[in-house]
Amino acid sequence: MAETAVSPTLVWLVIVAAAVGTLALRASFVVLFRRVETVPPRVERALSYVPPAVLTALVVPAVVVVDGSIAVSPGNERLLAAAVAALVAWRTERVLPTLGVGMAVFWGLRFLA
Repeated sequence: MAETAVSPTLVWLVIVAAAVGTLALRASFVVLFRRVETVPPRVERALSYVPPAVLTALVVPAVVVVDGSIAVSPGNERLLAAAVAALVAWRTERVLPTLGVGMAVFWGLRFLA
């Protein structure tokens, strides 16, 4: 296990600050929407883009970055499995088949490699 130059107290302070910041951000939307009678259509439309944006921000680095570097090539099993999963999601619009097929393709490619 590697030693760090950062004190454990500082790490805990950063974790607590991140937790408080996240909670405050989430609570601000709850408080805001309690005070507003109707949500403007532009805000509603903008908020509808948040889940795909968050999902993309989580998935793309996990798929494209291999061993700390960007790997966009046919040799990247994650990228191929994600492409197949995207096709399944597009055709079926169902989560479980998308996950199942994506994982099966990933494990199959890993087994063959």
